[in-house]
Amino acid sequence: MIVLVAVSSPAAAAESHHAMVVAEGDLAAKAGLEILERGGNAVDAAVAVSLALGVTNSGSCGIGGGGFMLIYWAKTGRVYGLDYRERAPSAASATMYIRDGKPAEELARTGPLAVAVPGEIAGLDAALRRFGTMRFGQVAAPAIKLARDGFPLSPHMARDVSLTATTIAQDPGFRAVFFDAAGSPLKAGDTVYDHNLATLIERLGDDPVKNFYHREIAAEIAAYLKDHGGLLTVHDLASYAPVWRDPIHLEHHGYDVYTMPPPSSGGVVLEILGMFGPSHMEGVGVDSPPYLAQLIELMRQGFIDRDQYADPAYVTVPIAYLLSPAHLAEARANALHRHNGPALAAAHDHGTSNFAVVDQAGNVVDVTTTINTIFGAKMMIPSLGLILNNEMDDFSVAPGVPNAFKLIGSKANEIAPGKRPLSSMSPLIALRKGRPIFVAGGSGGPTIITGVLQVTLDSLDFDLDPERSVAEPRIHHQAAPDMVFVESSMPTRTTDALRRMGYKVKLVPELGAVNAISIAPGELRGAFDQRKGGGAVGD
Repeated sequence: MIVLVAVSSPAAAAESHHAMVVAEGDLAAKAGLEILERGGNAVDAAVAVSLALGVTNSGSCGIGGGGFMLIYWAKTGRVYGLDYRERAPSAASATMYIRDGKPAEELARTGPLAVAVPGEIAGLDAALRRFGTMRFGQVAAPAIKLARDGFPLSPHMARDVSLTATTIAQDPGFRAVFFDAAGSPLKAGDTVYDHNLATLIERLGDDPVKNFYHREIAAEIAAYLKDHGGLLTVHDLASYAPVWRDPIHLEHHGYDVYTMPPPSSGGVVLEILGMFGPSHMEGVGVDSPPYLAQLIELMRQGFIDRDQYADPAYVTVPIAYLLSPAHLAEARANALHRHNGPALAAAHDHGTSNFAVVDQAGNVVDVTTTINTIFGAKMMIPSLGLILNNEMDDFSVAPGVPNAFKLIGSKANEIAPGKRPLSSMSPLIALRKGRPIFVAGGSGGPTIITGVLQVTLDSLDFDLDPERSVAEPRIHHQAAPDMVFVESSMPTRTTDALRRMGYKVKLVPELGAVNAISIAPGELRGAFDQRKGGGAVGD
């Protein structure tokens, strides 16, 4: 039985007793519930949701991208992390975007040189083979049906199409799927058909890695990119492999909070949580100026330390030190120091998607998946219906050069062959006495970090339910620019108080999107974020 509770914007919530799926798309959430009702577990459902989101939310994610999966497995009582982040092609180099001695950032954002080796299919297959109970073809069936039979364009996707229409209208693949016969972009509620994508997913069969990375599909991808001036080759595809990583965790006020290690930014969330001692939460309210001022300074310090994050296969990331009590105390003290960065504008982009699944056995999965910015590299391989990522922009194009999200590049995250770029994605599962009690994740570039952080604090420290935690107005500070971004729904008196404290404040309509589920025996409460839209379903 599906239980939906409609509430006022900007959150929607559901309650259930046995299982739940919360996702940035109601059709994708229902695809996951369908798999659960057919006897699948949380990982089976997660693969189905991922594939369905790649159809209905293709501006944000899809099989041309990659992501992270965090899994709590009830039988072992352990948390597992799967990294299927994209990798740089073997011909990539740290200077590949330098033209006439200057960085050409746009080459990393749009077009063939922006494309990294996709990891989505390899990751989903790895999770399914280790923890799933169903075949790939079975869990792919809902996505194939949506692509082939059509689905209504969501308001968020319609906005994505509209925002990028000038660019993607030049691409024959996008033009065939997202524009009408007169050449106008489809509007919210219009039916979208993607027959080539349906056929592509169907061609993957029950051995998707072999079929996507080693056979005709791989050859088609490599040939298309070669013809358009890209670097990705059949060898790059054939050599791709996801990585099982030990999650990192931190004790926070009686909770064990787990997240993905680098190249995820989950450690930044943990570091900021760790800088909040129990006494620092006393006597402050969720939106109170004293609490927000403290939060701003700790966010700033967390992003300063994020400069040390990168692919751990290429750079030694001192994650144990960064999360040590000694460093957390020092970082909190340093947070009082103001770091003045360049005056840049905020990036507004939701080119990522998140969802969470809890099944009847108590297994929990949180997935964040992406093609980076809206519609990735703005390239679709028409014969495959495959939208290509622009994940190379998550590397440092050059030290000191900001990417599309205005994050300043560091040397640790410079491009190297086969390297995974640093990501803001931060899936999170919190345990208490060894049992999961909360799961959250988000989308929205660097606002993922601060969004997941705030929803987690609201839930664990302020004891708000997921609906309220997700709905609360949020702030964002990423060290550079030296600007506090505040959602316009924040009370005016609070915003004015921050200005009086000396903060440069910029009001924005919204900051990312976060999904969350609270977990208690026989009671699951989940909420998706209506800043982006989605669905919460359960039984």
